[in-house]
Amino acid sequence: MTARTDRIDELFRQEITSILSREVDDPKIGFATITNVETQPDLRHAKVQVSVIGPPAQRREAIVAMGRAMPFVRHELGKRLRMKRIPEFHLELDESLQRGTRILHVLDEIEAGRAPDDDFIAGRESLPTPAPIVSKEPTVSEGLGAAAADLASAAAREDAARNKLQPRRTFRPGSRTNRTVPGKRRR
Repeated sequence: MTARTDRIDELFRQEITSILSREVDDPKIGFATITNVETQPDLRHAKVQVSVIGPPAQRREAIVAMGRAMPFVRHELGKRLRMKRIPEFHLELDESLQRGTRILHVLDEIEAGRAPDDDFIAGRESLPTPAPIVSKEPTVSEGLGAAAADLASAAAREDAARNKLQPRRTFRPGSRTNRTVPGKRRR
């Protein structure tokens, strides 16, 4: 991997996440997160790794729904980015979060003095919600509360200004055409 492809991969990851969260109106996508994008050096194909929280059936539905939305995502990326070509995206389910949760569960069992639960190690239908870790030491963000809030609000204003400049289109599954946001007329 070169530095250029690393930058392109990160740019694609951010932009795909943005398009899926703001412009794709499909409830089946749910809690899907783009964890990684690996682009081939010729920029013709890219592997998109997706992590979905939920049972296996829900994960499969989310991947299928994202696959249906990928042509729309490619089109939007073509409008947003000045690149010679936008790669064809191939979706892949990222199981690293599930494996990490299983490892944490086994470590908790060992720490508690019990033998690890074999059913959990073999894999379950859904993931447990991890218990929050409470830190007794003050964090850096607590000291920077006002500054962090100012940065977040400035970023939100900048994002809102950027979205106002472009007419937004939404992808709705099952529709023949992509609809423009109400108030914007097409000529």
